[in-house]
Amino acid sequence: MEIQVFDTKAELGEAAARDAARIINEAIEERGAAFVIAATGASQFEFLDALVQEKIDWARVVYFHLDEYVGLPESHPASFRRYLKERLLSRIHPKAFHFLDGEVADVSQECRRVGELIAQQTIDVAFVGIGENGHLAFNDPPADFETEEPYLVVNLDDTCRQQQVGEGWFKSIAEVPNQAISMSIKQILKSRNILCIVPDLRKAEAVRASVTLAVSPLQPASILQQHGHVTLYLDRDSSSLLT
Repeated sequence: MEIQVFDTKAELGEAAARDAARIINEAIEERGAAFVIAATGASQFEFLDALVQEKIDWARVVYFHLDEYVGLPESHPASFRRYLKERLLSRIHPKAFHFLDGEVADVSQECRRVGELIAQQTIDVAFVGIGENGHLAFNDPPADFETEEPYLVVNLDDTCRQQQVGEGWFKSIAEVPNQAISMSIKQILKSRNILCIVPDLRKAEAVRASVTLAVSPLQPASILQQHGHVTLYLDRDSSSLLT
């Protein structure tokens, strides 16, 4: 795992975007297309703003969706489909974007539908964050490290749900859905490259645990220690508990 630390979130986002653009452009040159996993959340703001300004042939990029709430309308400000359409699709035009629809009647079937699509591809780069509880995507502790399914329905713990309130997506924890569709740990780890973007002081303890403690489902993001091509982008605050 390579760790890079920056003074500001803007510098962090710009550096991650440069690396992302290089990986995407190399994949396009090698294979004619690039396959990318997109994350959401407050941690990704600066990165996405910088990424859309990079010189990339977006018409050759296929995106897959990392996670989405179950039962939350797309019109809700916390909807990840809405987030991605406003922050990405309104500014770039990829070849395809495979969204997760958490409003469908059968979310297990939705997991299978998008899972069959991603299983056909080699993912060039996954953009992820780390939750305050150490989650990776919406795989809250104790995370399922064993499932081979690309997507699964997960129960969200109270720490995860409170984080969403703290970030301003919901007014109270009662409004936060109890379940989500999440990309599985094993599917994330199949990515050739993982860029993990984690600013802010509130993430410092999760970063410390993910980097320094033993790999454990109780600290889901610690599994990144076992991947050969991970870059962790931190700011001074999120790296403050690392020696």
